Amino acid sequence: MTVKEATLFTGVSVQTVYSWVRQDHLSVGGLNHRGQNAFRHLDVTRAELTIRTKAKRLLVPAA
Repeated sequence: MTVKEATLFTGVSVQTVYSWVRQDHLSVGGLNHRGQNAFRHLDVTRAELTIRTKAKRLLVPAA
């Protein structure tokens, strides 16, 4: 899947997807036939789950 497809799949912006790559939550799986970065669906899903889980942990008030 391309970056654009990943944004549609997860509902985040292009900048967010590239941020996941910079933070090593998502790795580029290769290039598609147009030379664009390509990601595996499973990797995108894992990155989204990791980020959203961390965000929920940060938003929960300490007891």
